[in-house]
Amino acid sequence: MSGAVIRRLTGAELLARPQDVRRVYAEAFAGPPWFEDASAADGFIRRLTDDVTRDGFTAAGAFRGDTLVGLATAWTTPAPFPADRSYAQVAAAFGAGRTARWLCGSLEVDELALATAARGQGAGAALLDSVAADAPGGRCRLLTSGRARDAIGFYRRAGWVQAVHPAGDGTGIVVLLGPRHPARTAVGSL
Repeated sequence: MSGAVIRRLTGAELLARPQDVRRVYAEAFAGPPWFEDASAADGFIRRLTDDVTRDGFTAAGAFRGDTLVGLATAWTTPAPFPADRSYAQVAAAFGAGRTARWLCGSLEVDELALATAARGQGAGAALLDSVAADAPGGRCRLLTSGRARDAIGFYRRAGWVQAVHPAGDGTGIVVLLGPRHPARTAVGSL
């Protein structure tokens, strides 16, 4: 992994490194398909302040020496299933029963971000494994954009199964179930 060391982090430890977190996030999402500007990294820092208080919050960082070069965050999906952000679209795709059984109470990987210099060296997969390790009953999932073809390919190579496909034009939300999610074999029934 080219010298990157993965460490689990508390919310307080992650928040104590705002410049590092901002830099990694900005670098990870500046290019295609995201094209986020620096203000998006500031928004992530503001969201993170609330996210660290969520039930089941977990985080991991990839470090080279004392420099953060990657991060991943996750938390437990509440019940009832949220309706904000992209969740309503996900619930509609899964239906009420599957949403309750497969997603509520599962671990949601919210962010996975790597500095450019850390990509292609195993740090992303190690971060993903670290935050997903304690998923209740192996129930771990994530959402990404259908435009994020490289990310979707990465998740598939890491053993994740695509459960919800984007609209025909490639836009919209993609839901992936983790390698130990018990519903991964049933995704063809959606």
